[in-house]
Amino acid sequence: MSGVSIRPMCADDAEAVLAIYQAGLDGGQASFEQTAPTWEVFDAARLPAHRLIAGDGGGQVLGWVAVSPVSVRPVYAGVVEHSVYVGPGAQGRGVGRALLEALIVSTEAAGIWTIQSGVFPENTASLALHQACGFRTVGVRERVGRHPALGNRWRDVVFLERRSPKIV
Repeated sequence: MSGVSIRPMCADDAEAVLAIYQAGLDGGQASFEQTAPTWEVFDAARLPAHRLIAGDGGGQVLGWVAVSPVSVRPVYAGVVEHSVYVGPGAQGRGVGRALLEALIVSTEAAGIWTIQSGVFPENTASLALHQACGFRTVGVRERVGRHPALGNRWRDVVFLERRSPKIV
């Protein structure tokens, strides 16, 4: 997508990253969480080498992607869980795809063989984005949790993964 650059996330991005995160949470289709964490909590939970920002060239953060390890066990060192969020004004412009494609390059270069995520089935835009970037549906976790922002309604989660064809 033209006019969008991808770069590493840094602490100076904290306010914009957390605002985009909160906007996604406010929509009710991104996560069971209701409130974005503090920067310190966010920073501690995600691998520094695989946190990326999409910017518009004028300094505005349009979206972000980041990964967390799924386990501390060495056997799972090549498996991460990711989150990708695009600001409301930048949705539908290819920002999410640019971020996911950059994340795939970054993780494969580091020897990570599986990127996984959970997406609410109602979030059809995210499901289509992931499919376009080579993710497959592993299954649906039915009634996996109650969504507090929706009156504690049970929610299903589509479990997705992308296995790298480069890491064998």
